Amino acid sequence: MNNYLGILTGGGDCPGLNAVIRAVVRRAQDDRIPVLGIYSGWQGLIDGNVAPLTRHSVAGIQYRGGTILGTSRINPLASDDMLKKIQDNWRRFGLSRLIVVGGNGTLSCAMRMWRDHGYAIVGVPKTIDNDIPGTDYTFGFDTAVSIATEAIDRLHTTAEALHRVMVVEVMGRHSGWIAAYAGIAGAADLILVPERPFRMSEICNMLSKRKQLGRPFSIVVVAEDAKPHPEEDFLTREQRDRVFHENRLGGIGHLVAGQIEELTQLEARVSVLGYIQRGGSPTAYDRVLATRLGVYAVELILREEFGMMAAVQGLRMASVPLEEIADKYRPLDDDIYNTARTFFG
Repeated sequence: MNNYLGILTGGGDCPGLNAVIRAVVRRAQDDRIPVLGIYSGWQGLIDGNVAPLTRHSVAGIQYRGGTILGTSRINPLASDDMLKKIQDNWRRFGLSRLIVVGGNGTLSCAMRMWRDHGYAIVGVPKTIDNDIPGTDYTFGFDTAVSIATEAIDRLHTTAEALHRVMVVEVMGRHSGWIAAYAGIAGAADLILVPERPFRMSEICNMLSKRKQLGRPFSIVVVAEDAKPHPEEDFLTREQRDRVFHENRLGGIGHLVAGQIEELTQLEARVSVLGYIQRGGSPTAYDRVLATRLGVYAVELILREEFGMMAAVQGLRMASVPLEEIADKYRPLDDDIYNTARTFFG
């Protein structure tokens, strides 16, 4: 029976996933290791939905968005029945090692599958939010920032022409990396992030002063998980439950815009970028990063450094124990936010 190396992609889709898959297959082939693609994340290993990946089947996929393997948010630890099916299929298909590509939830699950159930697993970090500890960057982030920056650039012309405040809501569960980077690149006048609870009084004062100084238009970038300061919390319980729902964030931009109009009499409009930020072709940077991570993940497999995550630190590849990053998030760096604050108002 073949000694297969498996690969699956879990969680949300992300630009660069196909570049990782291609890199894993190409690097594994150097050592004559056959690769088995597992479809729809852990669900494929539960259902036995797998197929061999070859140099031919992954040719030219590095520039495609999404993932040729599909993905899901299935948690294999949710039931003993799932774990039993994974165990059976692991043996049935001749798997010996597995590369798991995913974000916080998927990698936390991978850590437990390795630590508690003995599976030989290596992780690859993936998320547009750039909030996984242990690595300086995750692929997908650069693409999301580029898309958000282009949107902000385009909204500047509308804001200036109509003397409006444009509130741009971007993704960012638990962290403000996308908001900060896109806001700086797009010359936003205010950036609201989860790490810094905001005060509407300060926002409105700043926007009013801009109008007095002859700048009646503004761009406000809001991360989807940004929250008002407890002392100025204007949200009802119903709004809070809806906007900060555990499985689906979104809506804070509209509430902020409403407050701006009510408190300043300035006209405000909202643009929610949503899923467009993580769709489409990855940038050149993300293709290169994803490729390097995929190659390095196979090298960790060859060295039998299981329970580790491939990472980039500075310009070099590194390995980080999955136990150190499981169930943790990397907040926006204070230096980045302080740089952005220089241009507020």
